[in-house]
Formats: sequence, structure tokens, C-alpha cells
Amino acid sequence: MAVQRGSVQDRRWKLVRARREAVPTSVRRMHQRRFRRPTLRWLRPVLWGALAAVVVGLGAWLVYGTSVLGVQAVEVSGSTLASPDQVRAAAAVIDGTPLAQVDTDQVAARVGTLPPVAAVEVSRSWPHTLVIEVVERTPVGVVEVEGGFAVLDGAGVVFNRVPAQPPGVVLLRLAAPGPDDPATTAALRVLASLTPALRDGLAEVDAPSPTRIRLQLADGRVVVWGDADRSATKATVATALLATDATTIDVSVPDVATTS
Repeated sequence: MAVQRGSVQDRRWKLVRARREAVPTSVRRMHQRRFRRPTLRWLRPVLWGALAAVVVGLGAWLVYGTSVLGVQAVEVSGSTLASPDQVRAAAAVIDGTPLAQVDTDQVAARVGTLPPVAAVEVSRSWPHTLVIEVVERTPVGVVEVEGGFAVLDGAGVVFNRVPAQPPGVVLLRLAAPGPDDPATTAALRVLASLTPALRDGLAEVDAPSPTRIRLQLADGRVVVWGDADRSATKATVATALLATDATTIDVSVPDVATTS
């Protein structure tokens, strides 16, 4: 009887084993994965997200909150009338300030208050340098002042003083030189309209008022210009009349120009 019970048990075990072996391995593995605890599967993206947030936060703190990437140098180019040290002083950027926190627009505005500066661009050069590129004003004319000459650009801005008249820069006779002075604006408009022949022979521009402009030529002749209206036409007519023996050329009304 014991042998028979053993035989029955053996048959049952073999039957269960056969049933298990009849199930494909891939199905058994999938079944096993279904019964694993799902906790780690859900925690994994959470943990990765938390780690990423920590890394990003640490990076932001290093860039914006510490001097690790702070300003260690201010590089200046294009500035000669205002020295690089003057530009740095105007920029007013404290060493060690996080480079990312520097307001480049505000720095440009501060540097732009220097008289010789026409335009300025400020940029970052990682990891530690602030770059300031300056475009200086171009001298167009000078006005005699005590002790030398005041230098003006094309907009009438007085941006420098020099002891002697620079070569190639026209002498202007103005009562109150400046960008808001009508006589200054008119004289500069006339100067910009001159032909090469007039410009090459020009000694000075006299503008006591916006409507009483005169050109003094180097050979002693005078061109009466009047106001700055129709300056291109006046320049053409005056250039044609340079071939005459006249000492005075009046183009204030260019359609009926006169000489004497």
C-alpha cells in the first residue's frame, strides 16, 4: 500500500511539473515580474527627477550666487580718448560679481556717459571676463576755446579738448557749440554737403546764426552760403564758380548765384 501511495504522489508531482514546464519561459518571467513589488519602478523616475533638480539647483547657485564664475577681468577695446581704466571706472563692476548677474545694458549705459564714446557693446566671456567694446566719436570740426580747441563730432557733441587744431579737421566759428545749438546743427549740415573741391580748399566755417553761414577758403575767397537748406545744390553751384576770378561767391539763393 505504501508503494501505491508513493506512486500516486509521484504521478501528481510529475503532473504538476509537466504543467509548469509546458508554460513558456517568457510567460513565466512575465508572470514573476507582475508579482514583484512595484515600489521601485515608481520611485525610479522620482529619484532621477530629484537628482536632476539638485544638480540644476547646485549649478544655478554656483553661477548666480557665488564668485566661482565671478568677474576677474574687464577687457576694454576701441577706447583711446578715454583710457581703459576710465572705461572700467565708468562700468563700475565689482570684482567677484557673478558674471551671470552683471546687467550688460546698465554697464553699457554707464560707459556711454563718457564724452568720447559714441557706442558701446558689453558681453560676457566665460568663465571670468567682461568684455567692453567701445566705438569713439569721429572728429568733424573744432572750435577755439581758451587754451586750445574743443572737438565736435557730426552731431555737434563736444567730446574732447586738444591744444592744437588736428590736421584735416575744420575750424568752426560758433557762439555756443553743442548738439542743441541751431547754428551748430546748420554748420555741420553744410559741412557734410560739401564737394571734395570745396572741402579740400576749406579753411573754416563761420556760423554766427543758422541763416548766416559763410565758408572761408584757404586762398582767401569767401562763399556766402546763407542757411543750410538746399546745401547739396549750393555746393554744386559754388564748386562750378570756383573757376572764376571772383573773391566772393554768393550761393545763398543758388538759382541766382552771384560773384564779385
